[in-house]
Formats: sequence, C-alpha cells, structure tokens
Amino acid sequence: MFKKLCIIVANSSASLIAKSSALLVADYNSRSSSGLKEPTDINALTDEYLRLAYHGLRAKDIDFNATMKTDFDESIDKIKIIPQDIGRVILNLITNAFYAVNEKSKQGIADYEPTVSVSTKKVNDKVEIKVTDNGNGIPPNILDKIFQPFFTTKPTGQGTGLGLSLSYDIVKAHGGELKVETKEGNRSTFIIHLPINS
Repeated sequence: MFKKLCIIVANSSASLIAKSSALLVADYNSRSSSGLKEPTDINALTDEYLRLAYHGLRAKDIDFNATMKTDFDESIDKIKIIPQDIGRVILNLITNAFYAVNEKSKQGIADYEPTVSVSTKKVNDKVEIKVTDNGNGIPPNILDKIFQPFFTTKPTGQGTGLGLSLSYDIVKAHGGELKVETKEGNRSTFIIHLPINS
C-alpha cells in the first residue's frame, strides 16, 4: 500500500495526494482481517501508517501541518501479529494524535509546533510502540473512560467512540497491553506492549 502512495506522491499535486491518501486509509479500514498471525516488520508497519494518517488528515484539512518524529529500534526482528489488526490500532492512535495537535494549533498559541512522535523499542520479551503528541492531553476526569465503547471527546460526526475501545481489545487479543500517560494541557502518550513470541 505504501508503494501505491509513493507513486501517487511522485506524480500528483498536493490536493490529489491528500485525497488519494484518504482513499487508501478508507480502503485499509474496509479490509477484513485474515485472522492469521504472520511475521511482520513492526517498524515498517508503524512508519507506513504514520504517513497514511498524516496525509489522511491533510485530505480533510489542507492547511494542517505537523512535525513527524520517528525513533525505530532496528534490533527488533519480525514479530508474529495479525498485521491488519495491529495496523488498525496504530493508525487509530496516530490519527487521534494528529487530531489532538491540530485542535491545539487552532488555539493560536504562540510558538506552538504541532508534533507527533512514534517510536518502537525492544523491552525484554516485548515490543513497545509509543505514539506521543504535544496536544492538550486528556483531562483526569475522563481518563478512566477513554477505552469504553462509544466514549468520545470529538464533536458529533467526527468520532464514533469505538477507536480506542477496539484498539484495546485487539491488543489484548494479541496478549499485549495498551495504556496511556498524559499531562493535561501538554501531551499524551499511548503505549502498546506486544509479546515478541506469541
């Protein structure tokens, strides 16, 4: 899929790139999972969906811009996961991160640079994937609700409230863990831990 995006980028205007990226994201989300675990390069998967999420948001808001930072642990071997499912989780977390920084950028804060950072790291017998944004963080009074089905902080029509709930279930089904660290007004970091041998 990322190869398709690269061809589009090489031959298209910015508007067409954004629209094509949005179509690729929609195409990805409409695919059903094979349900089969297969050896997957988690760094490549994460990087692919970082770029798809960014261009998907640009399709909706051509003025949106953000810095993307990556720090991938190259020592991670392929891990056995259902790539469509974990890709969906990564795409959801990164899309939420871009949404958060976009919302904060609309507040007119001087010298604010919207930034989304994605990293992978081998931690003992697990792979850790972190998605961090420097948006407004999550208020403490709703923190314990964010993984509940149908809970959303987004305006009507912009979120179903299923993204984090489904993401949590997918990660659990892989024997992993999904958690969040946040500082209200400052940042949020979503952390996925997946077992290396599953």
